[in-house]
Amino acid sequence: MSAQQTGDGVRMPFPAGDTSPFQRTSAVSAVARRLLAELTSGGFASGTRLPAERELAATLQVSRSTLREAMAALDLLGIIEIRPGSGSYLRQPSTELLSQALQWGLMLGEPGTQDLVEIREHLEVLAARLAADRADAAGLDRLGAIVARMRTAGSVETFVQADLDFHLEVAALAGNTVLADLLRGVRSLLLAWFDRTLRVEGTMAATLREHEAVHEAIRDGDPDRAERSMQALMDAADLRLAESLGSG
Repeated sequence: MSAQQTGDGVRMPFPAGDTSPFQRTSAVSAVARRLLAELTSGGFASGTRLPAERELAATLQVSRSTLREAMAALDLLGIIEIRPGSGSYLRQPSTELLSQALQWGLMLGEPGTQDLVEIREHLEVLAARLAADRADAAGLDRLGAIVARMRTAGSVETFVQADLDFHLEVAALAGNTVLADLLRGVRSLLLAWFDRTLRVEGTMAATLREHEAVHEAIRDGDPDRAERSMQALMDAADLRLAESLGSG
């Protein structure tokens, strides 16, 4: 696969390898891994533009919604940059991606996702306990404002962002920068899956109640209850995520 010059700069033809149809099961992960393989094998420069969404979806024989989820995962990983109205571009030269390709490939697959879910659970529970013990008044105000945003969210996208902000704020209130950095990275990798699970009818309402319980425990300065409430939230979220993974 070689790059071609266009009016928009260097544009990447795609793909050079296997173009057999994907099975629906884990299609998003499979598409993301194939895209990653192509990006790391072509010697492309930073800023290389990927083919248009319609063209990529047709070439890979997947729906455009599946392709969008896969592209979103690569965007979250910092591999590509999606510019609305312009297209998708490689963030780094492909030679700089090679050393990290294996790790990213694992994270994009179902086994890697399950491993992330497992470690996230322990980190979130610890963060909630520490936050209940260490949160100051200003931090509690910020956390309460985020819960209010979750209550009034008019779309899944708005709710997902507020959900993310809630957990990042809890991590910040825990007062441990290493813990906060770890949680930020893990949640970013799982963000596409959270969006998917929250589109199931009734999930946002249940998720809101779970977050409210965590907020109340942290606000009351009760580490034990905060730990239990976050564990209950994690158990419910993990079950939803497992069902989403199982449905492909």
